[in-house]
Amino acid sequence: MASANSSSAPASAGPAAPTGQFFIPAAASLQERRPRTLKHGDTFAVFDHNGDAVSWPGSPEGLFHRDTRHLSHLYLTINGKRPMLLSSTLRDDNATLTCDLTNPDLFDDKERLVLGHDLIHLRRSRFLWNAHCYERLSIRNFDDRPQLIRVEIAFGADFADLFEVRGTVRTRRGRHLPPVIEQDCVFLSYIGLDKRSRSTRLSFEPKPDQIGTDHVTYDLRLAPHESRSLFIEIGCDATEPRKPGHRSFFLALRDARRALRASSSRAALIATSNEIFNEVARRSIADLYMLMTDTPEGPYPYAGIPWFSTVFGRDAIITALQTLWLDPEIARGVLGHLAANQATDVDPASDAEPGKILHEIRAGEMAELGEVPFRRYYGSVDSTPLFVMLAGEYLRRTGDFATIDRLLPHIEAALTWIDDHGDRDGDGFVEYGRQTQEGLVNQAWKDSHDSIFHADGTLAKGPIAIAEVQAYVFGAWQAAAEIFRLFGRPERSASFLARAQGLRRAFDISFFDEELGTYVLALDGHKRPCRVRSSNAGHALFTGIVYPERAAQLTLTLMSASSFCGWGIRTIASTEVRYNPLSYHNGSIWPHDNALIASGLARYGYRAEAARIFEGLFAASTYTGLRRLPELFCGLPRKRAQGPTFYPVACSPQAWAAATPLSLLQSCLGLEFDPNALQISLNTPRLPCFLDEVRLRRLLIGKGSADIAIRRSGRNVVVDVIGRKGDIRVLTTA
Repeated sequence: MASANSSSAPASAGPAAPTGQFFIPAAASLQERRPRTLKHGDTFAVFDHNGDAVSWPGSPEGLFHRDTRHLSHLYLTINGKRPMLLSSTLRDDNATLTCDLTNPDLFDDKERLVLGHDLIHLRRSRFLWNAHCYERLSIRNFDDRPQLIRVEIAFGADFADLFEVRGTVRTRRGRHLPPVIEQDCVFLSYIGLDKRSRSTRLSFEPKPDQIGTDHVTYDLRLAPHESRSLFIEIGCDATEPRKPGHRSFFLALRDARRALRASSSRAALIATSNEIFNEVARRSIADLYMLMTDTPEGPYPYAGIPWFSTVFGRDAIITALQTLWLDPEIARGVLGHLAANQATDVDPASDAEPGKILHEIRAGEMAELGEVPFRRYYGSVDSTPLFVMLAGEYLRRTGDFATIDRLLPHIEAALTWIDDHGDRDGDGFVEYGRQTQEGLVNQAWKDSHDSIFHADGTLAKGPIAIAEVQAYVFGAWQAAAEIFRLFGRPERSASFLARAQGLRRAFDISFFDEELGTYVLALDGHKRPCRVRSSNAGHALFTGIVYPERAAQLTLTLMSASSFCGWGIRTIASTEVRYNPLSYHNGSIWPHDNALIASGLARYGYRAEAARIFEGLFAASTYTGLRRLPELFCGLPRKRAQGPTFYPVACSPQAWAAATPLSLLQSCLGLEFDPNALQISLNTPRLPCFLDEVRLRRLLIGKGSADIAIRRSGRNVVVDVIGRKGDIRVLTTA
């Protein structure tokens, strides 16, 4: 993916064996395993339904901390057999994973049945907190006779770098140190080629009956209906000795739940007439706040699990834009953290230039050694104008002049980057091209190596001016004009307004293709248009660069059968030579892409079309586990009484996919905020076909808030104010 995925960078010439691109191999499908994910801070975990992490080629399962897998194998057996799955659930707030298991039929050495199935109940309760994985394993005997049960927990730590797990082959690795075994603890460690020590400590309470370098064993004699609990604590890079057990488990659980409640309580509350959509909305909000990581500058949504659980610039900015109506604090944290990490010097190895906003940060061994270029990488062409756009939208939403005042030097630097480095040939358009052979080939959100091409399928050669980036620059200059106007600098404001209008004219001349009925995908390095129908053109609606007289034709093209497949708008229309609905960027459906397009459609008054996109993606979510929209899914046509076709290695949860239903709701309702007038507006609101009523509570504006209800009444929509704090006005326009 482009913004959240460094899947298309070429392999380094360093110790990693060249693979052509830093791609995500499809050696195994995540859909086969339907994994369970947990996250806190810089730690995430992927388990199977039983709560195990099973080592197998291509497996993303395990416990990861700062881009290193600290636990690659975890396997529970009862009397030597794997328990049978009863159920596996995440709490609605993603705080804990609970796996209910039971024994299979168990036989002795002479094949005599010694324990019938379903007599022993095992419950695994697990969560992450402060770089530790906590588990309580409860075992209960439901037989009317006492039973002797042997529980064995096998474990292992390969300390693989995340890029190794993703498929990059390394010719050299660091060394594993001999395990250290104590009475109730096993300490595993590894010293990387970067000279850093990485460790995993597994602690157990009560003390196991047997403890080895790769397993522990408990022999439990359980009376009828007796229950016993075992506590396991797995620490990543843990330096202080800890005593595991029920006290530390419950204290950490209390703190973890409190932290989740405190962060998610900032969000507006959503309730509708459709209980399935209510589940979608709850899961979206829960996923967003699970992916949130506290930084010194505020909350920051990491991109997605398993491959992108780290800081990404583009993803976080778009996520913040999607959720600005719901929780402006996310945008403030994203702006602050990206400003703190803004490039100040030219560094070709990291594609850095002064004022540029970063693409991603990695903390693993391979990044530290330069085997992959992503330690602190700036190879995205759109993060910088999007940063300025977000600053403008944040000020418009909140009226928080103090924050924008602190950010002004960074906004100025970003605007300077657009002029000095973004427009490489002085033609008025912003282009991208990597500075070294190790950088990303394509540096817009569609960053696969084959995602930018001509009508005949020939790959475009750079520097490339891609359509949506010009739209983002237009949005950035519009935002800059408003910011400088409000800060009493009318001349700079007028200058940016004029530049925005000039770019609008040039974009229309160079990018709009009458025959295609849309904007071309890009201009290549020779200024030849890539005459391809793509979803990228829809982003032009999102920022408002489209002339109103073009909007109707563009909407028809985007909503035509070749582009809109029933679930959403494809990244590439089915008429194009490189169309492949099973590909990453050339015919698939990306929820966030559709959310931005729907926002643009609503901006130009096409709320019915925005509602169609909303309906398609909502319908897709009804077929997904946990009602969770994935990073992407395949762009095959929607068929009656059948669900969508899933992409094998899509991240789930993914921040901007999680934010998509929330963004689509705002687009359909036409929800806008004016903090200076303490006014909330609903402009020509429209409810999608699956919703008859929406209630929004705790819509924050200034120091007050409002609760509103939107109801269908025949062909019209009625808006009621059902509560307010402060002198808040709510206006509705037809």
